[in-house]
This record gives sequence, C-alpha cells and structure tokens, in this order.
Amino acid sequence: MQHKNKRTHTRRRFIKNAAVLAASPAVISQHPGAPRQQVIHHVFFWLKNPDAEADKNALITGLKTLKAIPQVRQLLIGTPASTVKREVVDNSFQVSELMYFNNTKDQDDYQVHPLHKAFVEKYSHLWERVVVYDMITDGTV
Repeated sequence: MQHKNKRTHTRRRFIKNAAVLAASPAVISQHPGAPRQQVIHHVFFWLKNPDAEADKNALITGLKTLKAIPQVRQLLIGTPASTVKREVVDNSFQVSELMYFNNTKDQDDYQVHPLHKAFVEKYSHLWERVVVYDMITDGTV
C-alpha cells in the first residue's frame, strides 16, 4: 500500500511541475508591468540653423518638458550617432526624440495635451522640417 501511495505522490508532483512549466512562457511574456501593446513615436527635427548649438540645446530643453505629460511612458532624446556611413543611414537630422505610449489613445491624448501644444508653440520656430514615424507593436519580444 505504501508503494502505491509513493507512486501517486510522485505522479501528482510531476503533473503539478509540468503544469507550472507549461504556463511559464505565458507568465514570463506578460509580467504585470509589461504592456501588451505599445505605440512608439519617433520624431526627427531638422533645424533652420543646423550649426547653431544654442538652437539645438534649446530644442532639447523643450523636448525634455514633454516627459511631464502623463501618457508618455518613456522619452529618449538624442542627436545623430557617429556610426559607419552607409547608403541606408540618414543622419542629416540634428535632434530626435523617441517616445513610448501604452496605446494609440494615449498617443492621441498626448498630441492635444497643453504641454505638447505649448512645446510646439514655443519651439517650432527652431525647425524647418519634422518627420514622424509612429509604430504599433504587440508588446512581445
């Protein structure tokens, strides 16, 4: 009788462990802090005076104010990298910003937020061209 009971216990432990392992990929890929979907908003700025460091610094200062908008999950600001020159690389811009939003509604709300409108009003005189790339992802790696 004890032999049968030991085998049943081992079988139950195996089934329990197999169930936990089977569920692991779903749990790992959807941890509580990770959004299922996200919108990535990438903006490139070409300045009217591309060699003016003061204009570039002013634009960067202005872009940093956008982090205070609640819908902005993450904000990265940068300038062209000194990577190897290749035909497919366009580093003619002076400043770029990359934002992450949880969904398209958050990105839409950001566009009409008073801080975003104030940024455009205060700093748009600095740029001659802006190009925006918006991308939606499913949140998986």
